Amino acid sequence: MEGRCIVRYKCSQPGPIQDVLRQRPGWIEVKDDSEWDFHWCGVGWLKENLYMEEHVRVNHFRNHYELTRKDFMLKNLKRFKKNLEREASCTEGSKCDFFPCTFALPNEYHLFVEEFKRNPGSTWIMKPAAKSQGAGIFLFKKLKDIMEWRKHDGTRSEEQKDAAQVESYVAQRYIENPYLLGGRKFDLRVYVMVTSAWLYREGFARLSSTRFSLSSIDDKYVHLTNVAVQKTAPDYDPEKGCKWKIQKLRRFLTAKHGRQVVETLFKEMDNIFISSLQSVQKIIINDKHCFELYGYDIMLDENLKPWLIEVNASPSLAPSSQEDYDMKYSLLEDTVNIVDMEGRLTGKEKRVGGYDLVWNDGPVYSEDVDPEIFGCSSLKANTYLGCANDREHQLNTLLKNVPGQKRI
Repeated sequence: MEGRCIVRYKCSQPGPIQDVLRQRPGWIEVKDDSEWDFHWCGVGWLKENLYMEEHVRVNHFRNHYELTRKDFMLKNLKRFKKNLEREASCTEGSKCDFFPCTFALPNEYHLFVEEFKRNPGSTWIMKPAAKSQGAGIFLFKKLKDIMEWRKHDGTRSEEQKDAAQVESYVAQRYIENPYLLGGRKFDLRVYVMVTSAWLYREGFARLSSTRFSLSSIDDKYVHLTNVAVQKTAPDYDPEKGCKWKIQKLRRFLTAKHGRQVVETLFKEMDNIFISSLQSVQKIIINDKHCFELYGYDIMLDENLKPWLIEVNASPSLAPSSQEDYDMKYSLLEDTVNIVDMEGRLTGKEKRVGGYDLVWNDGPVYSEDVDPEIFGCSSLKANTYLGCANDREHQLNTLLKNVPGQKRI
């Protein structure tokens, strides 16, 4: 894309993204219906705006929901796994064994009941397919606990069902043996940007405020790690928060379980990111105007197996502390760096700030060699999640030969 000296932008969201765009040299905010070059918009904006000028960029794909709606993600992952098993082998299909047993309701209700009865006493979790931040989620162990939901769904007219389509649910086998930190459950928030697939080095673990127990399945402060939920807990401390940086978690796990075990864990997480994106590669509308910043939610069980819980198209950018603000500011600044409205990059970069390119029509390796000559097994994947993020030094080195660039 040809670089622009002046970039006109629109931004409908508050917080760090506003600060990033306002402080970017040569970027000018425009309002209302003025012409623009870059738009950080909400997910609903694209539904009402079909035509875009050649050079503009927006921060969502038109049908991102194929990955970010829980029921659609389930559909696409199941299909992708079946295709791998049919076209390759069951071994290849096993690479997709990273999402818990899940059913889309009401469509798969009878299949769900069969599975439920095969595993009496198991804990399940119900989630609205299109909501976030823990809204509408509950745990259950008995079918009668969801019969009221089922009965309500069955008494709606066809017109009402169409209107309430977004209120479809997924029923998912609850991970009853999560890995715990200080007796508390947690999940990981990891950021993946898609033009190609870029993995950000930083992220965080979100901890519950109450010690884990299956004897209290109605206590949302035990089982839901969403910050939006945890910050309403009676004993929530805003100074301490409920987050660990992912670098801290990686060091902790390495000290406790050894380097090899943790490298295997992070390699399995890389597989989750790549395989989930491949599952929608042929479905997502590949519009050159669009990019996406996904927030992946990953949970670890006590055996250090990672599980994909969901993918968010609008991961929360609201900071919960100064440290959280600094991380999200850097994340968003590097996201805009990759979009490269100014035309400063060559297109051959494998790292931009805190982002590492992990997939570009095939796996990306750290070494600058031909994998067909050296063999993939001897090469290191270009992935550094939870490793040091010397982004300022890297950006200064990357951009030092670009005329007129201010040092970071």
